[in-house]
Amino acid sequence: MSIWEQLAVFAAGIGAGTINAIVGSGTLITFPVLLATGLPPVTANVSNTLGLVPGAISGAIGYRKELAGQRARILRLASVSLVGGLAGATLLLTLPSDSFDTIVPVLIGLALVLVVAQPRLAAALRRRREAAGTDPAHPDGGPALLAGMTVASAYGGYFGAAQGVLYLGLMGLFLNDDLQRTNAVKNVIAALVNGIAAVFFLFVAEFDWTAVLLIAIGSTLGGQIGAKVGRRLPPTVLRGVIVTVGLAAIAQLVLR
Repeated sequence: MSIWEQLAVFAAGIGAGTINAIVGSGTLITFPVLLATGLPPVTANVSNTLGLVPGAISGAIGYRKELAGQRARILRLASVSLVGGLAGATLLLTLPSDSFDTIVPVLIGLALVLVVAQPRLAAALRRRREAAGTDPAHPDGGPALLAGMTVASAYGGYFGAAQGVLYLGLMGLFLNDDLQRTNAVKNVIAALVNGIAAVFFLFVAEFDWTAVLLIAIGSTLGGQIGAKVGRRLPPTVLRGVIVTVGLAAIAQLVLR
């Protein structure tokens, strides 16, 4: 990489760490930047996953106050999410690389739809809970949430764009809790899923150490920024940035 490419990757890491701590979807920033440096899509995805692990941990630490009293919930969700994440990482390396080139633009498109639809989805879920007038039967979401988290984590292990948005949507549907507390859980689960995928990739996949280190440092800083000031940023602005970068990623993949 040239010095300018390295600076771009580092800046993308900061942006991704910040957005991941607040909402998720930071991969939509780092992934297209890595592609622009000339890395093949699978190598870029693996490098991105490795680099974002420290940022996910940083974001989880930043939300440590909101994690109070949620240990049992986190352990329950983590048990199925780790299995799903490992399954997704395995699929990434066992499916032909041509499959990745075909699937990823579709996944990014679906992720962007989720990012745009998140406010309406959250409002609909709130109305549903208010109409019911009671708390969910399962305080930790029950089997439906466990199944959903497994599938979302498999997606995250394969390609992490909008992984956090999926988690928030699922927990918003099946848990009756404060958004900031579910966001804190999301950060922990994302860190664990990315971590198990990263450990797997270390032994069996090709990656670019320069990209990994730059994203790791940048996303660690971004995780702290997101945890401290993210609640003050207009969600519309964040969604606009994510959609813009995501569309650029789709265009770059399709036109390669």
